[in-house]
Amino acid sequence: MRPLEFKDGVLKLIDQTKLPHQKVYVECTTYIEVAEAIKNMIVRGAPAIGVTAAYGIVIGALSINASSKDEFIHRLEEICNIMRNTRPTAVNLFWAVDRVYKTALSNMDKPLDEVKKFLLNEALMMDSEDVQANKAIGKNGLSLIKDNFTILTHCNAGALATCDYGTALGVIRAAHEGGKKINVYADETRPYLQGARLTAWELSQEGIPLTLICDNMAGHFMKSGIIDCVIVGADRIALNGDTANKIGTYSVAVLAHENNIPFYVAAPVSTIDFSIESGNSIPIEERSSKEVTEIMGIQIAPANIKVANPSFDVTPNKYISAIITEKGIIYPPFIDNLNALKEQNR
Repeated sequence: MRPLEFKDGVLKLIDQTKLPHQKVYVECTTYIEVAEAIKNMIVRGAPAIGVTAAYGIVIGALSINASSKDEFIHRLEEICNIMRNTRPTAVNLFWAVDRVYKTALSNMDKPLDEVKKFLLNEALMMDSEDVQANKAIGKNGLSLIKDNFTILTHCNAGALATCDYGTALGVIRAAHEGGKKINVYADETRPYLQGARLTAWELSQEGIPLTLICDNMAGHFMKSGIIDCVIVGADRIALNGDTANKIGTYSVAVLAHENNIPFYVAAPVSTIDFSIESGNSIPIEERSSKEVTEIMGIQIAPANIKVANPSFDVTPNKYISAIITEKGIIYPPFIDNLNALKEQNR
């Protein structure tokens, strides 16, 4: 299930604001339309946002008619900055933008038409790499999932959040494909309901047994002994293992710790921000108050009240049992093992 497709200069995106009632596509033909799609959560999920931004830069680059290479780079920088300013938390966005921009700089000795081709090839490569990384994450996470496990997940870290297959749901999908009998409990994930609208839709499409619960029910089912492990995705992981993910993840992690339930984070290496020491440096996006006061356009709260709507929270590393990546499973002490991974990726 691919949420995005690039062909002939057009980026097609599944409009995730319409799921599960409608499966419709938005076609982006300008980089501004791509940026708006990211801002408005037509596309969401850290890996998917990164690759979408890369394609957006390609669309912008293809439209540049520059009289010199200096002018081309200047205009490309402007496009890259617009992409960087779409959403602040998911590090994959900045990783993808920087990778495309560096590709341009390293090929500026060539004609501009060739440079544009290099940018397109880089975006296509990132797309393909993400799919392969997700499948590797699923394979690596299999050892943590036993037969007859019941898994709790929060938000949506499936195919819709990536270029295909998924991270947290990639592990679940791999277990299901491998013949393991599993059950999934999915938090609804207020305020945007990614669990209810997207995760439930994905799993039902795959025929994976699913129980949807409200966010404030997770502790009850953990204490009841129903949940065997928790698997979530990530939007940014600090060098010490602190992890930013959809708001409510921190609460789930604390509850899992209280009930001696393993808490796993599944994410590609591109989600690890090796430049920051801890989660204290991760910027947290504040989104529109309407996401809290309305559900699918229906007002559920009094008008003109004060609303707080942080889109993410940070789970301290002490609550995380392991981080599942395409390079393998990383265990505590995270500061040592993530530093070792950093050296490998230099």
